[in-house]
Amino acid sequence: EYIVEAPDHVRVEGGDVLPWADMLFVGYSEEQDFSTYHTSRTNAAAVEFLAKQFPNRTVRGFELNKSDKDPRANALHLDCCFQPIGSDSAILFPGGFKNSADVTFLREFFGEDNIIEISREEMYLMYSNVFSVSPTTVVSCSTFTRLNTELRARGFTVVEVLYDEVAKMEGLFRCSTLPLVRN
Repeated sequence: EYIVEAPDHVRVEGGDVLPWADMLFVGYSEEQDFSTYHTSRTNAAAVEFLAKQFPNRTVRGFELNKSDKDPRANALHLDCCFQPIGSDSAILFPGGFKNSADVTFLREFFGEDNIIEISREEMYLMYSNVFSVSPTTVVSCSTFTRLNTELRARGFTVVEVLYDEVAKMEGLFRCSTLPLVRN
């Protein structure tokens, strides 16, 4: 059994932690933003804590843009502006990241041709909060017409589910799934 209690100063929410192959991508806020914005959910201490807990993974932190007043300017969690899919692709909203170097890293890591970029409005509607079931299958909201068309054009099988009422509660597929096995 592997249970570790995080120290009191560590704050982390699941939508900010994306396992990918031998990596953990972690969205976070530095102390200034963490103490200012209610929408800051994961702090820099969590990135350090996760790196210690998972020494066999590369833990990469991404500082996110935050806003308590404008939901279109706020990346609540990392999965609201970035989502790895399949075996080598990702959905990305560059405006969700505070540092352009993080966007550059992701574009280079996945390859420019493997990035599906979404707009600010699509980020707000949670287009990146899909669920990659396998290297070839993605579960997505049926109202995400542009994204689903693009996914199919790239060879993905898209399982469409009408889920936009759940999005009104600020969550979507990653928020309502609990994979027991991750490959």
